[in-house]
Amino acid sequence: MRDTPISESAFIGAALGAASKGMRPIVELMFVDFFGVAMDQIYNHIAKAHYMSGGQVKMPIVITTAIGGGYSDAAQHSQCLYGLFAHVPGLKIVIPSNSYDAKGLMIASIRDDNPVMYFFHKGLMGLGWMPSPEEAAVEVSEEPYTVPIGEAKVVREGDDVTIATVSRMVYEALWAAEELEKDGISVEVIDLRALVPLDKETLVNSVRKTGRLLVVDEDYMSYGMSGEIIATVVERIGNELKALPRRIAYPDVPVPYSRVLERFVLPDKEKIVKTVKDMVG
Repeated sequence: MRDTPISESAFIGAALGAASKGMRPIVELMFVDFFGVAMDQIYNHIAKAHYMSGGQVKMPIVITTAIGGGYSDAAQHSQCLYGLFAHVPGLKIVIPSNSYDAKGLMIASIRDDNPVMYFFHKGLMGLGWMPSPEEAAVEVSEEPYTVPIGEAKVVREGDDVTIATVSRMVYEALWAAEELEKDGISVEVIDLRALVPLDKETLVNSVRKTGRLLVVDEDYMSYGMSGEIIATVVERIGNELKALPRRIAYPDVPVPYSRVLERFVLPDKEKIVKTVKDMVG
């Protein structure tokens, strides 16, 4: 383990060099908000080296970083941005929502010969200054195990609406589903766990059953995960849907410092309940 100066381009560049020489480096940049200073190393070299070398150079790198808001840390410490990296060919994108998946996906990422970006939400880590949902802390085996990258999980079965989401929003969706059950609305919740590769089969099969799709995303709305998920479903079974797909995502504005304003724009249980009721009619 090497502690380094805060020179993001240098330590991610060092990981690039180590991987090219046969090592399996894990490199952490504390907040995703600061990846901009190391983008050339990530999207021009790490993501493309295998392709541009004709398969002669492998890039088994894990890049880890913290994401997410909800604790009044403003526009430069609260973003998610996984959609930005999912847009770049050559990178795998994983986003665990609980302690079991966190370990299994990390081991799978380390063993993968491709570069993997591993996003963990600050609101799921049990930090003293940012409480996490109790449900996120589940039993973890001391033995090594893997969670396959690209395999989504149906965390709640239902018949009326499918909610597809990741990370901390999984719990907002589950809490909303419990509330909606009181009104006789049955909600299926899918934890995608990875955006690249995307488990399209689980997603489409669920929406084919329920006929309705809501995507809940803490990342920015435009050109991101929510639009990609909806397009993936509509291109395959759009003519089978009972209602237009909907999405709740972060509006295209910087994250406010004001706690009141931040809560106003963040997706949450109440917004999900209201939207699902509108969809079911």
